[in-house]
Formats: sequence, C-alpha cells, structure tokens
Amino acid sequence: MTIRYKNVKAIVTGTTTAQSILTPANATTAVIKSIIACEQSGNADTITLTITAGSDVFSLFKVKAVSANTSIELLTAPLVLAESEILKAAAATASRIHIVVSYMEIS
Repeated sequence: MTIRYKNVKAIVTGTTTAQSILTPANATTAVIKSIIACEQSGNADTITLTITAGSDVFSLFKVKAVSANTSIELLTAPLVLAESEILKAAAATASRIHIVVSYMEIS
C-alpha cells in the first residue's frame, strides 16, 4: 500500500452545472482531510459540494454561505472518496470562490 499526500486547487466556475474537482485514479482511494473555501471578490456567495457515484448525486453542502473575503473549513472529519466517485462543486456566481482540497491518496 502506497500513501501520497496531495492537494487540488480550483476556482469554482460552475454555476448551473457542477464542475469536477477530484476523481481518484484507478485502484486508489482518496481520504479527504480538508476542504477550504475562500470568497475572493468581496461579495458573499454560496457553494454547493456533491459526490457523484455513477448516476447518483449525493449532497455534502447545499448552498453553503461563504461570507465576503472569508475562508471556511467545510469538513469536520475525513471524507473517503472511492475510485469511481467524483467530488464536484458549484457556486452561485462563477469565479468568486476558490477551494483547496487536501487529501491522502491510497493505492
């Protein structure tokens, strides 16, 4: 078993369609340790995070408020993402929210 510590950074551009943020590689599992969302424009906004597994969509945060010029930690415990699952994000307004996802990749 190999463990690698990684992160992915994204500017959330998806508004009506959620954008893919993290998909574990084949034969790997991602243990997400942190998801930080930061509002960059000086205007309050909202973020929605989901996990897609096949045709099923599971909400983690639905229209979660992010205050102007503020960063928030969205996770209070680790979150496991299997190899076929996709972490997706959408915001009320494109390009206002930046996110950083820190995770362990286990293969």
